[in-house]
Amino acid sequence: MIDTGSTAFILICAAFVFFMTPGLAFFYGGMVRRKNVVNTMMSSFFIIGLATVMWFAFGYALSFGGNHAGIIGGSKWFFLQGVGMKPNEYASSIPNFAYCAFQMMFAIITPALITGAVAGRMRFKALFFFIIFWSLLVYYPLAHMVWGTGGFLASIGSIDFAGGNVVHISSGISALVLCLILGKRRDYNYASYHVHNIPFIALGAAILNFGWFGFNAGSALAANGLAGLAFMTSAISAACAMLTWMMMDVIFTGHPTLIGASTGMIIGLVAITPGAGFVPVWAAAIIGAIASPICYVMVSVVKHKFGYDDALDAFGCHGVGGIFGGLMTGVFGLKSVNSALRWNGLIGGDVRLFGAQVIAILITIAVAIVGTLICVALVRLITPLRVSDKEEAIGLDRSEHNEKAYPSFNGLD
Repeated sequence: MIDTGSTAFILICAAFVFFMTPGLAFFYGGMVRRKNVVNTMMSSFFIIGLATVMWFAFGYALSFGGNHAGIIGGSKWFFLQGVGMKPNEYASSIPNFAYCAFQMMFAIITPALITGAVAGRMRFKALFFFIIFWSLLVYYPLAHMVWGTGGFLASIGSIDFAGGNVVHISSGISALVLCLILGKRRDYNYASYHVHNIPFIALGAAILNFGWFGFNAGSALAANGLAGLAFMTSAISAACAMLTWMMMDVIFTGHPTLIGASTGMIIGLVAITPGAGFVPVWAAAIIGAIASPICYVMVSVVKHKFGYDDALDAFGCHGVGGIFGGLMTGVFGLKSVNSALRWNGLIGGDVRLFGAQVIAILITIAVAIVGTLICVALVRLITPLRVSDKEEAIGLDRSEHNEKAYPSFNGLD
């Protein structure tokens, strides 16, 4: 039976999650050089159109419309045929259309996260086709394996409340692989890369945090106590992660920064996403507080030690934060918090949930790596991956879009 309150709640949450993609555009756009702002923001923004059309045509069906070997859905909901105003097996109190809309927003923002790793050097045409192939080969299968009826990762007992595996680990690992293949920016080893607009970063982070409450609380799929728990665990993890990142800034640089506070807040949200509806609120504080220092070391020490050019730290934040969050869900998950759990986590005296989480994370990493390699091979059949050195020097705003974010600016960049 349709519950009007839950239906309204989920539709509002879907709108919240939609707003995250423009928020990501501001967050990423503020971090790049002035000459690449338009391209960086466009790299997130165009996916709103592309992923929506794909979801309508076949994405929802391949993710949730049937089951083939626990890996992929079927064709019964192609072009949303048969998706109506009645509930389905995924949510008993909201219309199928509402569930479809909510999940669609996840399919939009997930590939957009990847774009941060390749900012300033990837050809827009190549990115366009990469997102198509990646959604088909990585996102839809993972969404089915984790959340779909008969999904393989769900069947082994692993849990992912709102997208640790499906959203953050998949995009973070793919971002790392893609930036390694693409290579470093042309002057990466000797130029200083300064963010061009810190207020954009803070605005984007605030929009992302706002939308994340719909992202995590909405994953309860009803206006109920579980949604309230997910809301609070999200808020607490984000707050603790913000504070510990600020602490790391003070320890290592002597100054708390707005960029650091914004980044820490996002990392706390990434880390709590897989366990938002499975762990007690006190555990959320621990998860957020520890996630920031781990990611801080990844982006400030490990990345520079190994020399890979993850431009906006998509892997360092989303990949590493998502893996940490998935593991911590296996530590702190409790059946007393959510009866949907098959086993308690390590604090409940059972190792099986933690083991299932490890297996699911490893499989997600494998799918992301292999899928990304295939996607790159397919894209190379169509177009080169990178812009030319001259186009990169001019800036992708002019070379790829013939636009300038700041037409009156005539200085050096």
